[in-house]
Amino acid sequence: MGTMSPIVLLHICAATVGLLSGFMAMLFRKGSGLHGAAGSVFFVSMLIMSSSAAYIAGFMRPNRLNFVVGLLTFYLVATAWWAAKRRDGATGAFDFGALLFALAVGAAGVASGIEAANSSSGSKDGMPAALYFVFGSVALLCTVSDVRMLVSGGLLGKRRIARHLWRMCLALLITTLSFYPGQAKLIPDWLRQTKVPYVPHVLLIGSMLFWMFRVRARKSNALREEYSK
Repeated sequence: MGTMSPIVLLHICAATVGLLSGFMAMLFRKGSGLHGAAGSVFFVSMLIMSSSAAYIAGFMRPNRLNFVVGLLTFYLVATAWWAAKRRDGATGAFDFGALLFALAVGAAGVASGIEAANSSSGSKDGMPAALYFVFGSVALLCTVSDVRMLVSGGLLGKRRIARHLWRMCLALLITTLSFYPGQAKLIPDWLRQTKVPYVPHVLLIGSMLFWMFRVRARKSNALREEYSK
């Protein structure tokens, strides 16, 4: 057995910490100290995980889909964190730079999907064209969201908090999918047959929908007080 590359080991460790801290942040009361601490750990570990994933897929083990997904996850985490930290109605150079970044990622994903679809195998780097289109489209939809935010001059109250929530949750969902079924070989066959490994995915999606509904239903003033505690 060969020695594991330091960056691969860093990626695995960061992904593990990111998954654990992400689900902990979902469990803790929003605005609490525990939620903030878990969220900070999640933020740092996910930046490390996604950037190392993109590096591995770009230079060590070339895989265009993993490269796109790694960059998309990095973007989602960074912009979600910025949405929580910024003031209501504020925009700046970071937002414009993030928009261009997401646009480039989306264009790369769609272009790779077209290339895969036109190949004899219908895939690229062993990944079907449909997956490239899915993640490329997600990045482009995020770009549309960024354009709308910049045109409107920023987000206020519950819209800003909602942006933070769905982007963090989507990044966590992508990471969860990367672990399973992405690394299904690590899970015993008998356990895979029970579909139990999909329980975290269902809980995450359900929790995201619950909190999005709650945020939309709350008054902006009450929401700001809850998240500033």
